[in-house]
Formats: sequence, structure tokens, C-alpha cells
Amino acid sequence: MASSAFDNEKYLTEQTAAILERVGRSQGKLYLEFGGKLTYDLHAARVLPGYDANVKMRLLQGLKDQIEVIFCVSSADLERGRIRGDFGITYDLATLKSIDDLRDWDIKVSCVMVTRFHEGPASARLMQQLARKGIATFVQPTIPNYPNAVSLIVSDDGFGRNPYLETRAPIVVVTGAGPGSGKLSTCLSQLYHDHRRGIASGYAKFETFPIWDLAVDHPINLAYEAATADLGDISMIDPFHLQAYGVTATNYNRDVESFPILKTIMDRIAGDDGGALHYQSPTDMGVNRAGAGIVDDCAVQEAAKQEVIRRYYRHLWEWRRSLSPRQTVERTEHLMERLGVTATDRPVVKPAREAAAEAQRRDRGNEGFYCGAALQLPDGTIVTGTNSHLFHSASAAIINGVKHLAGIPDAIHLLPQNVIQSLTELKSNYLASSSASLNVQEVLVALGISAASNPAAKAGIDTLPKLRGAEIHLTHEPGAGDETGLRKLGISVTTDAEATSSDYFLR
Repeated sequence: MASSAFDNEKYLTEQTAAILERVGRSQGKLYLEFGGKLTYDLHAARVLPGYDANVKMRLLQGLKDQIEVIFCVSSADLERGRIRGDFGITYDLATLKSIDDLRDWDIKVSCVMVTRFHEGPASARLMQQLARKGIATFVQPTIPNYPNAVSLIVSDDGFGRNPYLETRAPIVVVTGAGPGSGKLSTCLSQLYHDHRRGIASGYAKFETFPIWDLAVDHPINLAYEAATADLGDISMIDPFHLQAYGVTATNYNRDVESFPILKTIMDRIAGDDGGALHYQSPTDMGVNRAGAGIVDDCAVQEAAKQEVIRRYYRHLWEWRRSLSPRQTVERTEHLMERLGVTATDRPVVKPAREAAAEAQRRDRGNEGFYCGAALQLPDGTIVTGTNSHLFHSASAAIINGVKHLAGIPDAIHLLPQNVIQSLTELKSNYLASSSASLNVQEVLVALGISAASNPAAKAGIDTLPKLRGAEIHLTHEPGAGDETGLRKLGISVTTDAEATSSDYFLR
């Protein structure tokens, strides 16, 4: 496993200073668009070893006396049931979870803006839930031909029709459930209303990736492309920044392509007064200082290459479930070629496939699916598991990993036979399950129950926190119980996504 390559404290110091410097430029208040994930930024933690996945929350907590938060979610995303991939939950639940997470950090959300609003059951249900929790909710209608119809947008019939959100803090953090949540349009609408009221507010954009002061083809920035392959994002030199300042800076295609129109909108909002809005390039708008926290570039590059491989498997899995187009997989394959890596350069891939092949060789003559799993522990050790009538392959790998970490010999059973038998009989005889074998989540429950009377199980439970950050690869598509259990353990999962059944409805 990679050693720490990122200095969180150095990053916090420089990032806080950059935000406060931008506040100082603004004569009114600063609308700070927060892109990426506000909490549990697992992508950043994977590509920047040592990065605190909640460091952005620490940043906001340090500024909490000067901030308030507006949360955005797109009505279109709510109605189509869009999924937040890292938690496997829909955007309505992601909104509620994010608000809870912010509250856990003693940061309150002032209100929620439902953008691109169209009436629908999912939007109505979320707004009801928020109202019952005492959180003000507003809706922002779609402006025809946005963002191209500048004259309409910057007028009483454009932004003027949007609700004005009354705020008091000098820094208004505008964040959202995910990309396309309407954060920028909300910031621009607020700027329009402020400037109409004589308040010369400013705007800045906070996004961790791509990192503007690293080369376009740095593995970190290519890992960003892999993470957004479904959006078609491409890291590129900011031509506006190069022309204005003679300095090479990295940005991405959507920001570069939209900048001329965005600049026109901001210039029209600000008129002759708002110097804080008269930007010369999309890079000018950013306040990201993630590059300052990197202390081991070699480790970061290797971690980023591994992330591109992970993303390849993620996109492959989604394509096989018809959740994304083949083009997304092909984009990631091209990125792996640019980095000189292959799908088998992930250390757990070959051992997982070899485990499945070995299980099939041992059981020659019997029909069935032979699933393999390989788990890389924090000390670099790789243990494997295969499916059986008792356990899923992922469950077997977790048991073997726990036994290794706890120093429990292979001959000692981690779970008593009577506990396993009771659970498999429950699934088979009473829950109408087509497979009685235990998934990861069920194994964790069994361990917890057994720990009260079984010292081996108790020792195994005590090692579970050491699995956070481990890597696992599965030859076959994980079931919901495996996926949920591995996510709760903090284990990064990839899969060849082979079907575990020939049925159309996979069980």
C-alpha cells in the first residue's frame, strides 16, 4: 500500500488563505461554488494517499463563523432516480445524507434550491421531507436556451424570476448532490439579485480536480478524466489563461468551452462596478490549492494510475448492467494506454481469476459458477476466497483476511458451525433464497453475534477497522449484500462483472 503522500495541514493552511484572499476582493459577499464531494471524497483519498476524505469539512469548520450553505439538487436528477455511485443511493437520499453530514460537523444548511424545476413525485417528496425538518426549500425554473440567451438570462424575465435567497454570512458556500446540480446557475442568480440591490458580491469556484498547477497529462489529471468519463471531461491547457498571463494552467473542456458565455453573463451582471467578477480565464475563477499538499509525487502518480484501472472496471460493470454506454469504457481504456497500464496491473485481479480457475479445476465434472475473490490487506498481503455452499467468494476472502490480520491459524474456525448452519437454513427454508451461502453483510452479522462467546470471532471483529482502505477484486458481479458490506468496511471493490446466474433476473 502507498505511504502518505499528502500533507493535510499544509493544504488546509494554503486553501483557507486562498479563500479569504478572494473574500477580500469582494465588496459584498463571496459566493463559493463547491464542486466535487463535500464529504467522504473517496476519489481524492484514493489518488492522493494520506488525503483526509473529510478535509473539506475541516476547511469549512475552520471558517464556520463566516459561512452559510446553500444546497442544490436538480429536479431532473430526482425524477430519473440518479444514483450517487460512492454510496449507491439516489440523489434525494444523497441530499438528506449531505445535510445530516454537514450538521454532524456543526455546519447548518440555510436552504435547499431545487434547480431546473419541473413538477414530479420525487421532487415533491423531497421538498415535503425537507419542510418537515424545518429546512426552507426554493425552486428555480428552467430558463429557455440557458446559457446561450444572455439577454434573457440577465434580465427580469431570466434570473429576475428566480427566488432571491437572503443570506447574512460573508461566504456563501453553494454545493450540491453531484455534478449538474445547478450550483453555478444558483451563484449567478444570487449575483444578479445582489448587484441589482447595489451589493457588489463576488464569485469563486472550488474544485479539487483537475489540479491546475499539474501538467495536463499528469496521472492525477488523467484519473479525473477517468472518473468523469461518463461526462466526457478532458483535461486541457486553459487557452484564456495562457493568452492573458503567459502562464500554462490545466483546466477541463467544459469550463473552457463555457467560459466566453459565462464571462459575458458575469460582465453584464457586474457592469462597470464588479471588478471581482471580471475574470480573464476559467482558471482565474478557481481557488483550488490541492497541489500544495502533495509531498510525494511518485506515490501520487502510482495511486492515480491504480485509480484509472479501478474506474475502468467500474465503467465496465455499469456498461454490463446497461447503466452507461460502451463509449465510457473505451475512454477509460484509452487513458490506460496513455499511462502505460493494463487492466491486470491491479494487484488483486490475477489472484482472483486464478482462485476461480483453481476452484473449477478442483471441482471438475460438476456444473456451476466458480467465483474468485482476492483481497489486498494494508500490509500488502493478498488473500483469496472462492464461492461454496457456505460462503460467497467475497465473504470467504474477508474471513481469510480477518484471520490473517488477527493471527488466527487456518485450522481454527472463525464462525461456529451451528451459527453458519442456522443462517443458511434460515435463508433456504424461510426466506426463499435461491442461494443459501452467506454474503459479506451476513458474515459480518454472524461475526458480531459470535463474538460474545467465541474468542476467535471477537479477535476477528477487532481487526475490521484495519480493512479500511483495502482492495478487493471479484471475478463475478457482487450481490447487494456483498456490495453493501464491502462499502461499509471501506474496501475498494472492482469486478470482472461476470454473471453469477444464467437467469435473466439475477439472484
